[in-house]
Amino acid sequence: MSEEHPGIARFRAAHRERGGTGEVVVLPDAVHTAALAAEALGCEVGAIANSLLFDAGGSPVLVLTSGAHRVDTAHVAAVVGVAALRRATPEFVRAHTGQVIGGVSPVGHPAPVPTYVDSWLRRHPVVWAAAGHPAAVFSTTHDELLRLTGGTPVEVEPAP
Repeated sequence: MSEEHPGIARFRAAHRERGGTGEVVVLPDAVHTAALAAEALGCEVGAIANSLLFDAGGSPVLVLTSGAHRVDTAHVAAVVGVAALRRATPEFVRAHTGQVIGGVSPVGHPAPVPTYVDSWLRRHPVVWAAAGHPAAVFSTTHDELLRLTGGTPVEVEPAP
């Protein structure tokens, strides 16, 4: 890319403003699944932080979850105190993040979004998350994600 994509540029600015330390990597192709991202980066799928935006009655809720997990929306809704979490439409995602599905970064949105970070990500010394475009990721940690986003740790699945 001769000129940086605006989504990546917004991410870099927000990341820098918040004191982020991770490296941004632009991959040759978009990675639309945690498995593809893990393969491209040479890491475990559990070290990929999927950015999932949910619609909680018209309000956005961002869940950063390990690629090894599926979010139990009823469980997370109960934990965070909302009636329900529904999968957001592409239009809802773009309206609240300024980004497209597959490239939603933890920061760099038009307005702050309540964020919850999967506690499972603590198990990985390096975590990779989207950086504003489906082909861009950045390295981080569970604790840095909490700090960058002002997020809250959460178990995305109920305990067995």
